[in-house]
Amino acid sequence: MQNNYHISFKSPSTLRGVFCLAMVIISISSFSQAQLKFKDLKKNFGFVKKGEVVVIEFEFTNTGNQPAILTDAKVECSCTTVEFPKHPIAPNQTEKIIVKFDTKSVYDRQDRIVEIISNAKNSSQKIRFKGVVLK
Repeated sequence: MQNNYHISFKSPSTLRGVFCLAMVIISISSFSQAQLKFKDLKKNFGFVKKGEVVVIEFEFTNTGNQPAILTDAKVECSCTTVEFPKHPIAPNQTEKIIVKFDTKSVYDRQDRIVEIISNAKNSSQKIRFKGVVLK
């Protein structure tokens, strides 16, 4: 037994109405998202001696209307580690990402990027830190 369903509209205005309703629903759902707003996307740690571990905090707020969930932090080398909240961040809640940069294997000018991955509208966000490591 096979069921064939066919939907037809008697007038083009009905089809336009259904289309408009679908677009409104899609538009509303696209506005229901988390959004990360960082206080600073770039930080300068200044001058440090080789071998020091630099700790940098990046503060951010979920300015969206849904909980934000951070899922990953991509770094350029093993000299950088990232601690980020594992729990959902409620709308208007402020949290911190802590970046630790171990300078034992680097020297001179450093300019590093950490990519934060989340469920937010701006799902891939890059934060940056730089400074100079003295020998």
